[in-house]
Amino acid sequence: MWQGDDALSRRRDVARADVRQYPCAGMTSLEASGTGTTGGVRFLGGRGAYGRLLARDAVLLIVTLGLYRFWLMTDVRRFLWANTEIDGETLEYAGTPLELLTGFLVAIAILVPVYAGFFLAALNIGLLGELTGIGAFLGLAVLGQFAIYRARRYRLTRTIFRGLRFTQSGSAWIYALRAVGWWILTALTCGLAYPFQLASLERYKMRHTQYGTLPGRFTGSGFGLLLRGLPMWLLVIGPLALTVVVFVDSVDSNALADAVGQGGDDVLGRVEGGNPALGEAIVFAMLMTALSALMAALLYPVFQTVVLRWWTSGLRFGEIEAHSKLRIRHVYGAYMRFLWWGGLFTLALTAAAIPLLILIGVLAGKMPDSGLGDIAASLVGLGGYVIAALGYSMIYRATVLLSLWQLGAEALQLSGLAVLEHVDATGGASSPLGEGLADALNVGGY
Repeated sequence: MWQGDDALSRRRDVARADVRQYPCAGMTSLEASGTGTTGGVRFLGGRGAYGRLLARDAVLLIVTLGLYRFWLMTDVRRFLWANTEIDGETLEYAGTPLELLTGFLVAIAILVPVYAGFFLAALNIGLLGELTGIGAFLGLAVLGQFAIYRARRYRLTRTIFRGLRFTQSGSAWIYALRAVGWWILTALTCGLAYPFQLASLERYKMRHTQYGTLPGRFTGSGFGLLLRGLPMWLLVIGPLALTVVVFVDSVDSNALADAVGQGGDDVLGRVEGGNPALGEAIVFAMLMTALSALMAALLYPVFQTVVLRWWTSGLRFGEIEAHSKLRIRHVYGAYMRFLWWGGLFTLALTAAAIPLLILIGVLAGKMPDSGLGDIAASLVGLGGYVIAALGYSMIYRATVLLSLWQLGAEALQLSGLAVLEHVDATGGASSPLGEGLADALNVGGY
């Protein structure tokens, strides 16, 4: 098992010793009982060590023109898995970068002819071309959900706890069709079906998930999640719904039909002339859209907390039950940390960019006909974009994503852990193709 740096390894060994000697020490999620049937989850990794890992891998990512991302993802998973302790034992990630690279290359070999076929079919002008475009979108949506399910299978079969691996069975195609159907229903209901979508898909995934011989299941209720999220849905969708009502009340349908029927270049002017209140309705719509976007941004951490707490509280493996006490303020703290470090990074980029731009301007003035100034400006712009995108991504990983992992783990309460003593090994490692497809389609994750 990958251990990280020596300091982190010593810290983890000391923590394990404390847990064995003093079962209640450090268990922020649940006090241990003398029966051994309950246990806590802790995260032992340091934020500094994780930040150094990301910084090193970011440099290597730039040097290798992105190829190092397979090693980056492996390093991230090894760090998170190895520092997540459940009842005194840490997880182990057994995947390798070469597996991810191989799966990605195979996925690209599959997707290139698929994209080429869609492109050639879409060149046809007319109904066939339009149908091909719709079919390509739906086909890629199904393939993306297929990749998500297969990638989950890959990660589970590379996750080992107490010497036993997790496994996943079930049909990825069935899951993909169910997922796309649910997404369509969620879109048609403006998001109201989303809690039932999550519950249905999680039940399918957990029904086909095992830890050794322990079968998994999911007990979360879609209706319960709907009740928790309904106030947030009203605050976000309410202003948009009010905008629609105002527009319907402000527009004279007969005048609109006449203005459009006359044609010409001044259709918009005639529409506004026949609907005096239309200008006010447009201003109102802009304000309400801004309000809806603001509410969505402010409430997103609350939404994440509610969903994560609901999801983890519904997980079951045999007699093992999970319950979460994740707090909203802690998730807000993770995003505030991201805004703070992101702001400092922005200031540093600006401070570094200004002298370079001044230098480029001076050189361009001295050699106005050489074109070197334009070339240098383009290179600086490209380099700045790469550094900025990679920097914000790494800051987000080191703040929000790490905090969500840590907070989600340490908020867990586990019961029924005595059954772990009677679990046998089963299953084996699965193909990395699903992970490669997820990476190629940009739907991958931890």
